[in-house]
Amino acid sequence: MSPPLFAHLVTSGLGPIYDGIAHVFVTFEDLIPIVAIGFLAGQNGPRAARTALLVITVTWFAFGAVGWWAAVPASLPFPGIGLFVLLGVLIALGWPLPLPAIAGLAAILGALHGMVNGADIARDARDPVALVGIAATVFVLMTLSSAHVVGLTAPWSRVAVRVAGSWIAAIGMLMLGWALRG
Repeated sequence: MSPPLFAHLVTSGLGPIYDGIAHVFVTFEDLIPIVAIGFLAGQNGPRAARTALLVITVTWFAFGAVGWWAAVPASLPFPGIGLFVLLGVLIALGWPLPLPAIAGLAAILGALHGMVNGADIARDARDPVALVGIAATVFVLMTLSSAHVVGLTAPWSRVAVRVAGSWIAAIGMLMLGWALRG
């Protein structure tokens, strides 16, 4: 007799982890800032990229657990949007930043978004194991986006990253307008 086949990941034991992975890809407010901090860290070299990778992954997971456990408010729109715009502007400017500034931005981003993700999971009574999927996805996206920028050598390609930063800032301003409109 052959082993049973399952059509859904929930029955395979990967349900909450898969939910966490999917969450990042369908939540615009999480996806773009991860790529943005990756671009910014990549612009500042391999050391900044590695530091930001570690900081954002750990803080996102840790503050996600705090958000789940403490049942904090599930929405912090204005600080998150402000950071979204700031990251886009910093990428567009292309200024070299000190390592502590990159690490601080990664920590703030991880803390804000992790807290909101954890609170959402608690509010919806979902399995907190989803935080593992979210943190793993943050790690992978951060690795790919920062490594991509670190590896760029042609001047035009560095300009393309700065242009992407201006688009990220513009998207953040649109989000601010929507938030203010209610």
